[in-house]
Amino acid sequence: MNTRRLASVALAAAVVLGTTGCSMISPQATTIPYSAADGVNVPASGPLKVRNALFVANEDGTTANFLAAVVNDTDKAETLLVGVDGTTKPIRVAAHSSVSLGYDKAEPLEFTGLDAPAGVDLSTSFQSGDGEAVVYDVPVLDGTLPYLADFVPKD
Repeated sequence: MNTRRLASVALAAAVVLGTTGCSMISPQATTIPYSAADGVNVPASGPLKVRNALFVANEDGTTANFLAAVVNDTDKAETLLVGVDGTTKPIRVAAHSSVSLGYDKAEPLEFTGLDAPAGVDLSTSFQSGDGEAVVYDVPVLDGTLPYLADFVPKD
């Protein structure tokens, strides 16, 4: 009788282990961070966080508007420096607030003299506070998508 019980317990344990063992050796897809948008999230190098960063370029890729949300969780105002091809532009963000470039009446940053047609990634530097500058590849899109059409630079 004990042998039957032991065999039943062993069989049940094998079934449970066999059906749940995959989660022990495989990463869970829901724990892998990703950008669920057209833009990218830039790893922080200082106190400011850059979310959903992207460029919307004109047809020949010589001018592009930079769109992003910049978040400041600190107790003091901070400035983010965004640099592309030798041109650096500041974005001032008040304490405990955010700026949505291109949205909510905040103008996008316009960069000119580029060679960045839609479909490429534009090497862009980000620096805030005392942090080191982080260089990150930011996607360049065009006005093909209806919700981006208003952000195409006007010539």
